[in-house]
Amino acid sequence: MSEQQKDILEILKPREKHWVGDGFYVSTLFSMHGNLNQHTSPFLLMDHASPKDFAPTEKRKGVGEHPHRGFETVTFAIKGEVEHRDSGGGGGVISTGGVQWMTAAKGVVHEEFHSSNFAKVGGSFEMIQLWVNLPAKDKMSQPRYQSMSKEDFPVFELSDTTEMKIVAGEYQGQKGPALTYTPISIFEIDSSEPDQYSLELKDGYNTLVMIVHGKGRVGEKKLDTGEIAVMKAEGTQVHLDVEAGSKVMVFHGEPIREPIAAWGPFVMNHKHDLIQAVEDFEAGKMGSLVKEAT
Repeated sequence: MSEQQKDILEILKPREKHWVGDGFYVSTLFSMHGNLNQHTSPFLLMDHASPKDFAPTEKRKGVGEHPHRGFETVTFAIKGEVEHRDSGGGGGVISTGGVQWMTAAKGVVHEEFHSSNFAKVGGSFEMIQLWVNLPAKDKMSQPRYQSMSKEDFPVFELSDTTEMKIVAGEYQGQKGPALTYTPISIFEIDSSEPDQYSLELKDGYNTLVMIVHGKGRVGEKKLDTGEIAVMKAEGTQVHLDVEAGSKVMVFHGEPIREPIAAWGPFVMNHKHDLIQAVEDFEAGKMGSLVKEAT
């Protein structure tokens, strides 16, 4: 197969921000309710909490107990610390550069807050949360929680001044630690100086390229901070030209070609699955969190 550039289908710009709880001030860049799902699958939704300063406080800020079923949440701590607990027994703190990957699957109840230490000290906080779909055969599997620190990710040198952390998937023989249900690659790329580089990706896979920090070009198109290039599935190469200090994230995966029925915190295949999810949550079948001592 000859090499071919993946062309840009659309550029997504940050939308108006909104609060999730009292700790995450986010812009939703895309969701499964839009018209791009066939081009973003298996990725369902992305929230970006761009850098925001929080004053020290004795009260942790975040979002309290709530359920999920049928998909996975992947949280990237770009700066700051995030603390998580879920009814499947998963939990912990991820700090700058870390990733937590929660597979809700048949259902969990969880909470997400700034860590106790971050709340006391305060500072700049930035986060990305990605929702990843599960195929129908795995939607009712057992919940799973993966916590990864920045030291867990292999680093591939794209050039003398550009490093790529491999969170999930494989690149040039190096494999990321995250376990996935469908073929997915996630890369975090940092350039200390202006640079140009090309990524070798898979033909037929959906690809999202996000400029987290800085500015650059993806192919022939300019992208600013916080923008995402949704690529066409055809082709095997993506070329980037970035400025010094840029951070780029690449999300690349095999599309899941199944119907989607979504309501609030549940993502299933059919309406009757959603009704069952609500009934199961109300019946306590997704568990609950043990109250922490005050």
